[in-house]
Amino acid sequence: MKNATFRQIKTFETVARRLSFSRAADELNLSPPAVSVQIKHLEEHAGIALFEQLGKKIYLTSAGQEMLRYSQAIIRCVQEAEESLAKIRSGEGGQLNIGVISAGIYFFPKLVAEFVGQHCGVEPQLIVENRDDLLRRLDENRIDLAVMVGEPTDPRIVSEPFAPHAFLIVAPPRHRLAGRAPITLSELANERFIVRERGSDTWNAFEQCLGGRLDLKDTLEFRSTETIKQAVIAGMGISFVSAHTVEFEVRAGMLSVLDVDDSPWTRPWRIVHRTDKRLEPVAEAFRLFLLEEGAMRISELAQAVAG
Repeated sequence: MKNATFRQIKTFETVARRLSFSRAADELNLSPPAVSVQIKHLEEHAGIALFEQLGKKIYLTSAGQEMLRYSQAIIRCVQEAEESLAKIRSGEGGQLNIGVISAGIYFFPKLVAEFVGQHCGVEPQLIVENRDDLLRRLDENRIDLAVMVGEPTDPRIVSEPFAPHAFLIVAPPRHRLAGRAPITLSELANERFIVRERGSDTWNAFEQCLGGRLDLKDTLEFRSTETIKQAVIAGMGISFVSAHTVEFEVRAGMLSVLDVDDSPWTRPWRIVHRTDKRLEPVAEAFRLFLLEEGAMRISELAQAVAG
């Protein structure tokens, strides 16, 4: 049976269902002799008769009955494949492989959920890593898109800004500078800064915004934003953080935003992908969703959190 064609299987199923070569020919828009040729070739591949003729009527043999069961299953599989591929072509289905830096977990899953709600056949795969790890995954073709802040320098990567991203300095509520305004950068020189690790977008933003203006004498690095927040709450130091990550703690009075000169510092959220990567329709649809609606959606989420 390895040389049987789908056309032969489809023709057989139609004849078996109609139990008539002429009626099957009409349904398939073929001539009766063409139908007979297809059945003859399929029986040769099967090595056994699939029909028997008694008088003017044809009947399925036991082999034909078994072949009908498998033929219908094959046809169903092909139809399902056609439907699935049609969804993928239209962007309404398929797997969406995306990565986001850790600051994005406070809003990004909601954006993905909204997109999936509009494209019910999409299966999202979301990876949370720091910037360098996401760029590595893009390079290895393990994700299609990544959302980050810093603009990649690799010419093989294209990045498009889609929403503003604010950074703040936070401290424990009882910190000596909490509630003061304005605060100069020189007043922070002797503070212990608790920061994200090198290679993260938050570290890069910290370097861009404050690195050349603030001579830090004491720093601690952590890979986890949640760990940093807990360390600041515990009074271990102050931190430069994404505004998205501390909305709850600030509202709850667990952290205070320091009113530092020139703050908040803003850098854009970016959607990035390889220039030589042909995006799947679903990935292209999500990219356009972020570019067209990302800023508005993030703003709405922030307002909802603020109450």
